[in-house]
Amino acid sequence: MKDLISLHDLTSNEIKGLLSLGLKLKKELKEGVPHPILKGKTLGMIFTKSSTRTRVSFEVGMTQLGGYPLFLSSNDIQLGRGETIHDTAKVLERYLDGIMIRTYAHSDVLELAEEANIPVINALTDLLHPCQVLADLMTAYEHKGRLEGLKFAYIGDGNNMAHSIMYGCAKTGIDCAIATPAGYRCDEEVVENAKADFKAGGSSLLITEDPVEAIKGADIVYTDTWVSMGMEDEKEERLKIFMPYQVNKELFANAAEDALFMHCLPAYRGFEVTEDVIDGPQSVIFDEAENRLHAQKAVMATLMADK
Repeated sequence: MKDLISLHDLTSNEIKGLLSLGLKLKKELKEGVPHPILKGKTLGMIFTKSSTRTRVSFEVGMTQLGGYPLFLSSNDIQLGRGETIHDTAKVLERYLDGIMIRTYAHSDVLELAEEANIPVINALTDLLHPCQVLADLMTAYEHKGRLEGLKFAYIGDGNNMAHSIMYGCAKTGIDCAIATPAGYRCDEEVVENAKADFKAGGSSLLITEDPVEAIKGADIVYTDTWVSMGMEDEKEERLKIFMPYQVNKELFANAAEDALFMHCLPAYRGFEVTEDVIDGPQSVIFDEAENRLHAQKAVMATLMADK
């Protein structure tokens, strides 16, 4: 495991190892046990997409591991203003011990990982969001005591969250159902990759346009914003198309009686989810948000610690 680009690239044991380490680091933090695993290390954090949770969790996590987080916005570096990804990678590898990048084009992350001789962590692209799903799986395990045999339902846009959820479920033995409108389905290549992973792992994948079919009996119900960053000009059209996919009390009632509600945040209440669901007793959104810190610490420790 040189980088974290996609959960599809990892084995089931690698993912379970990250979750186990994340839970251990979380326990030690709560108990006041220091773990300066990355003392003396520096993580460069490249942001061309802004974020609350990603920046805070990586900065705090790197600090708790004894290292130094260096924030690099698109205004601070030459990447995207003439300098190639190759040249940027070759320069940064001389200064840093790891690179975290949150950006638009997935191809940029792939190229950066190819060119850099230090670990690269995908903190979000338009195609994938692996760090969030590691936190989601960690949260599901904490509340359910297991992953294998659960049913995970995602309702909404066939976006980076839906893609990474499929990969994460396939690798950990979770049955997965994805419900999206016809014109907003998941990427075909990702779906084919996921189908192969599900076949190898023994759990099932359902792709449907029917949110009721997807959510029926689900242990975990998940949704995401309908209007992601960069899609603001599509907002009015998307709101009309996606309203039948709103996670409200009526739809949520089709899930298992003890189902959890998850959302990667930020949430737009009254659109993809109603307040009675997101603020209800089965919502674990803030546990998820907290677990971004612990899951990402596990990723950084695994990739950047001295072997």
